[in-house]
Amino acid sequence: MSQIRRIEDAGDLTGKTAIVRVDFNVPIDGDRITDITRLKAARPTVKALTEAGAKVALLAHFGRPKGQRVDGMSLAPIAPAFQAVLGAPVAFAEDCVGESVKAAIADLPAGGVILLENTRFHPGEEKGDEALARGMAVLGDIYVNDAFSAAHRKHASTALIARHLPSFAGRSMEKELDALEAALGAPERPVMAVVGGAKVSSKIDLLKNLVSKVDVLAIGGGMANTFLAARGHAVGKSLCEHDLTDTVKEIEANAQAARCEILLPADLVVTKEFAANTPHRICKLDSVAEDEMILDAGPETVAALAARMDTSKTLVWNGPLGAFEMAPFDTATVQAATAAATRCRKGGLVAVAGGGDTVAALNHAEAARDFTFVSTAGGAFLEWMEGKPLPGVEALKL
Repeated sequence: MSQIRRIEDAGDLTGKTAIVRVDFNVPIDGDRITDITRLKAARPTVKALTEAGAKVALLAHFGRPKGQRVDGMSLAPIAPAFQAVLGAPVAFAEDCVGESVKAAIADLPAGGVILLENTRFHPGEEKGDEALARGMAVLGDIYVNDAFSAAHRKHASTALIARHLPSFAGRSMEKELDALEAALGAPERPVMAVVGGAKVSSKIDLLKNLVSKVDVLAIGGGMANTFLAARGHAVGKSLCEHDLTDTVKEIEANAQAARCEILLPADLVVTKEFAANTPHRICKLDSVAEDEMILDAGPETVAALAARMDTSKTLVWNGPLGAFEMAPFDTATVQAATAAATRCRKGGLVAVAGGGDTVAALNHAEAARDFTFVSTAGGAFLEWMEGKPLPGVEALKL
């Protein structure tokens, strides 16, 4: 995305200090970090800055301390873990603003790295307090945002600080933005979107935006039941938001006006009990009994999805197609994701995925590694797909 300022645009960084917003909100079990993916994601940006001669001060949040200092939510244990990932010393400061922090940064050698304490220990962080943002800004010479996952928040450390320093996108941020640009900004057509999940109500804005952006919109999961019911099909005791019939009809009308084809399940996997490996059957539409629930799409639906992928150049994926946490109701998600991954591997498809349970579903299908890009950003990914401006991204634009 050429309209985003990147590290290369910062000029000579020798002797300067870069304030870098990272996402170190990692899962911890006791004192053990169980997944270092986010730590590894920050490494390329930090390396690029330190190799350019800059000191690096890392800003991050952890948990929800609600503006209070909570010992169990300190970032102190993260510093040695990131040091191991970085392969270089990482100091730690017990605050993210103030004279003591400024002194700690001054004591760093050229190319040194320091992790600052949890930004959310300050109530002004989530409130978007200008004074706190200025306090963070005076610590450095440039600001680099490498936390796309927090870019939808107008917080002091994600958006407001950028008003006070020359601001740039980090490597992880630019990778995410470039992938999203390829998926929805300026994609190669035809574009197909697969959207699953439990409820239409949680994805109304997403669906309304996508029908104006893509050529084919495939809907699965519990939300497909609401679309089927709105078309007059019986869905038994399936999860279904019958009160959203008018909303669904509006989305379908918008899709028709935009020449976007909506693809719904053609066959269904139904059962009488919400449990793994419970007795089940495959049935056509309008064959769902009153005491049955739809928990997955059938093989005919998967075949239709795969056929559409064959004629598509770009795929955007969000959400599972069924109750993928339970066998055998993971079948459609696994088979469709595998079909997408195969086409990516062969070079015929650009596939970008993210949000909610999507990462877990694609990992379960062992398909994530072959997708062009899989975002772990969650809320920020969804808001981008909804067409909403992200404060943390807007602050980096030229």
